[in-house]
Amino acid sequence: MMTSMHGRTCLITGATSGIGRATALGLGALGAELVLLCRDRERGEAVVREIRAAGGRADLLLADLAVQAEVRRAAAEFLASGRPVHVLVNNAGVVNLQRRVTPDGLEATFAVNHLAYFLLTTVLLERLQASAPARIVNVASEAHRFAPLDFDDLQNERRYKAMRVYGQSKLANLLFTLELARRLAGSGVTVNSLHPGAVATRLGTNNGPWARALISLLRPFFRSPDAGAATSIHLASADAVAGVSGRYFAKCREKTPSRAGQDAAAARRLWAVSEALTSPL
Repeated sequence: MMTSMHGRTCLITGATSGIGRATALGLGALGAELVLLCRDRERGEAVVREIRAAGGRADLLLADLAVQAEVRRAAAEFLASGRPVHVLVNNAGVVNLQRRVTPDGLEATFAVNHLAYFLLTTVLLERLQASAPARIVNVASEAHRFAPLDFDDLQNERRYKAMRVYGQSKLANLLFTLELARRLAGSGVTVNSLHPGAVATRLGTNNGPWARALISLLRPFFRSPDAGAATSIHLASADAVAGVSGRYFAKCREKTPSRAGQDAAAARRLWAVSEALTSPL
């Protein structure tokens, strides 16, 4: 059962399309005050207008999550507003068929799909704790089962296979969730991860005409963004999971992740590496 979100402020990344947009619309319909962290102003403003037209409240925060300075700037802008953050939904993600490097010199899939989650969350952590009870929702994937993390080649410089790299980034989401839950125990802030299902979104459309054609061909077999967003909305709002933390969900039910996704030692190691990779110069 969903609870009213009136008086609750939710910050959602990647809310201009797909699962993120559906999550924003769903939480807005429950009465949440929304802050949409997006890269594209035009598409972001369109979603804000859509939410407001439906009677909801939403504001836009701009940042390219592939650039750590922009993540820090956007987080600082939010903190300067003095607003609480009761729910943080780390949703934005990318799939790159070829290896790309961010302006920070990091492999882009790992940088956006994991390090941006890590950086944004840790910068906002004190505000989340001050806003407790609060929740963090990390959109992961069953793709986390594709490959283990190679701590000797996290940047995938030696070899690059798109879905293997994507799967590693999603495994990182689970390990981040596991270690963050351990650190937040007793704080009033919970954190969980989820698999949204194979959803018809814009994910992967940055890879050129061939990839866009393939996605269009497969689209009839995908779940709708609304169906994909259901578990995100559940974890953000349902009374049933109010005290649940450090777990993995699919179709609004708890699911057992891979053995690698339950590795507490790897989770602690990834945390230390992530701190080093997101430390300001």
